[in-house]
Amino acid sequence: MKAAVIVFPGSNCDRDMAVALRAAGADVSMVWHKEAELPSGLDLIAVPGGFSFGDYLRCGAIAAQSPICRAVVDHAGRGGFVLGVCNGFQVLTETGLLPGALMRNGSIRFVCRSQPLRVETNASAFTSGYAAGAEIALPIAHHDGNYFADAETLAALRAEDRVAFRYVGNPNGSVDDIAGVLSENRRVLGMMPHPERAIEPAHGATDGAALFAGLVGALVSG
Repeated sequence: MKAAVIVFPGSNCDRDMAVALRAAGADVSMVWHKEAELPSGLDLIAVPGGFSFGDYLRCGAIAAQSPICRAVVDHAGRGGFVLGVCNGFQVLTETGLLPGALMRNGSIRFVCRSQPLRVETNASAFTSGYAAGAEIALPIAHHDGNYFADAETLAALRAEDRVAFRYVGNPNGSVDDIAGVLSENRRVLGMMPHPERAIEPAHGATDGAALFAGLVGALVSG
């Protein structure tokens, strides 16, 4: 399974993402944001966390205009898989690959801690390694993780089983406690918590490992 991790000025979780994917068995390449084309034969693109372009304007807004993001959108349009974590989730909403927006935390404070989550669906390659309804804990570290979508969009997300994760004890004011959402074809996932920071005992938690193992396994077999 071939994956690429996109790197922007200000990305700081790109290496962590690559390590997590490689540990799950993926062949990973790093792609700089100024590239206009992606490596051939990719199964997955990962857009990592960090502070792309210093989070000027809206978080992710400048990164979404990078040359490589046009290729990311095209990849998704062909049915390719895309994972966006934290700042990557913000970038994916700015490109239009996912609905809604990430706003300033309700507390107006940066939050950084281990956060309990509930897995709302395992009917996706990204969540196939978990049982639906399982409670897990993943690190969060964000200032603009307050997910918002209008009533019509929320109704569609619920009806189509596209809420991937919800917070157990909302840390940022996200509507409907949403921590991660899937695209209509279930091949794009955006989430604020960091699974790549919880893949081995040295991290103090391993609940993120199942996401990468399940994802790589699903793409290899599928």
